[in-house]
Amino acid sequence: MAQYNFKKIQVVPTSKDFIDIVLSKTQRKTPTVVHKKYKISRIRAFYLRKIKYTQQNYHDKLTIILTDFPRMEDIHPFYADLMNVLYDKDHYKLALGQVNTARHLIDNVSKDYTRLMKYGDSLYRCKQLKRAALGRMCTIMKRQNQSLQYLEQVRQHLSRLPSIDPNTRTLLLTGFPNVGKSSFMNKVTRADVEVQPYAFTTKSLFVGHMDYQYLRWQVVDTPGILDHSLEERNTIEMQAITALAHLRAAILYVMDISEQCNKSLEEQIALFNSIKPLFTNKPILICLNKIDVLTIDDLSEEKKELFKPLEEEGIPILTMSTVSEEGVMTVKTEACDRLLAQRVEVKLKSKNVNDVVNRLHVAIPKPRDDKERPPFIPEAAKKRAKAMEVDQFKKLQKHFEQELMEDYRFDDRALYLVKDDEKYDIVPEILNGKNIADYIDQDIFEKLENLEEKEGLREAAGFYDSEGEELDSEDEEIRKTADKIRQQKKIRLQEHRDKKSRGTNAAILPRKASIKVETFGRPQKRKAETMDFSSDEDVDMESAECPARSRSAIKKLKKKRKAEASQASSDARAHSSMGTPRDKGGIVDPERQAKVKKIAKLGQRKLNQFGRAGESDRHIHVKKPKHLFSGKRKQGKTQRR
Repeated sequence: MAQYNFKKIQVVPTSKDFIDIVLSKTQRKTPTVVHKKYKISRIRAFYLRKIKYTQQNYHDKLTIILTDFPRMEDIHPFYADLMNVLYDKDHYKLALGQVNTARHLIDNVSKDYTRLMKYGDSLYRCKQLKRAALGRMCTIMKRQNQSLQYLEQVRQHLSRLPSIDPNTRTLLLTGFPNVGKSSFMNKVTRADVEVQPYAFTTKSLFVGHMDYQYLRWQVVDTPGILDHSLEERNTIEMQAITALAHLRAAILYVMDISEQCNKSLEEQIALFNSIKPLFTNKPILICLNKIDVLTIDDLSEEKKELFKPLEEEGIPILTMSTVSEEGVMTVKTEACDRLLAQRVEVKLKSKNVNDVVNRLHVAIPKPRDDKERPPFIPEAAKKRAKAMEVDQFKKLQKHFEQELMEDYRFDDRALYLVKDDEKYDIVPEILNGKNIADYIDQDIFEKLENLEEKEGLREAAGFYDSEGEELDSEDEEIRKTADKIRQQKKIRLQEHRDKKSRGTNAAILPRKASIKVETFGRPQKRKAETMDFSSDEDVDMESAECPARSRSAIKKLKKKRKAEASQASSDARAHSSMGTPRDKGGIVDPERQAKVKKIAKLGQRKLNQFGRAGESDRHIHVKKPKHLFSGKRKQGKTQRR
């Protein structure tokens, strides 16, 4: 299948932009400085490189333009004629030919000045040859300004053309303006073509796609055609004529039977007869649109006689309405079937069909005896077919919704696949595979009320008040023990929460654990009982007899312990090292110590100056580095190019 993607054509710049792009690239990508004491051979090579680089850039960019734009001889005749209608084939070929000539001229200029560069005996002459070469190349490109602008306009229009495949299954809509072609296309495809009540709303070709028999089809909507000679047709009409002439499609000639398009039936049939030669070897259908306004039975006998010559030729005449959608699907189905049959006939007439037919074998079953066996249809199937016929006229939910409007409420039980008298039964609640309703006693609510009345009478009589006095001493002791256990449980829970809030799960030493006290580097142990704690610290948290502490008291106690431990460790570190510092050792005199320190710093400065630069060194030794001070080129000479 031929596919043309005109959207991939690159943008064509104007001649001024073309020159700026190429020269700036030459300046950026080639050396720009000639140093002293260069040999003349190196100077020649320096400027020769600029000439060749510029020529190669021009050559590559012009080649891209020539290869991106389609050649009239290589594309499908439909696209070739369409481009001829839209852009004028001669002008298009002339523009591409001028671009091709410019490419050859630039190549020849490069060859000439490459030859002359061999005779450059000084820096000045080599530079002048380079200037002359680049100047001639730019002059050649300036002359192509009109061709480049024209090609850019063609590129923009080509990118907006619809992607039409000339060889696929296609339905082609044609007829007078404002007869309903775009409305039909919107109904049968996913396209959204503009529809207005005036003529020539559609000014170009539009393409939509649909599915039929698991195949993809394209529907082409053409602009309206007027009945006059081919020479008098404008560009909009010629697009439709081009499509009719070259696309292998089923032709749907749409007519307005109500004559609301300001064209009578005689004029519409006359137009059909004038463009009929374009329909050769293509299936044709005549579609009478707008039957919601006027049907074919309402026509006068004179107008009905107009369709008889068409019926005698075997052209099917179908009626439809794009407003009420009556007959639209019939037209679509008929057109698709006729086109498929015609495509099969064409393939059977081709040369390759014999290779395919020889591999096919159609099996025909042989009768086993002479007895006749007519087709048997079960009674259930017949009843079901009758029921389906009745259901076709059955009211649907959308009909109820249209009638009731705001009062409509969707009844989902009406759709249950059960008997009509069972649709509104109470839905049972199932628990563990059993219906709860089967296990509910009918008198359960009465029994519950009787029990509540009896309990109320007992409470009023004081039946439950004497229970507290009869508690034994053993029960009282159990209750106290349980209170203590609950209290300890609360304390443990509070300690666990405090531990989590500190962000660690490390174990806390118990109160009676031994505490190390470091004094001048010598650890000493003593028991917690012998230490003088405050009144808060005398309480053993492990004992079940102590009352529960508040959260704030526990926090204060832990904070005090932490401060004491940090103070003890800092004192120990202070007394652990009694030696003198390294910089003060060896020299007793303070003046001599300062002098030695100064000499050491001066010696280190020289080493740091020649050390390897690291990530922290930001000093730039070069006074004016080029990459920091070179910017956008200012006004002035451009000889360095």
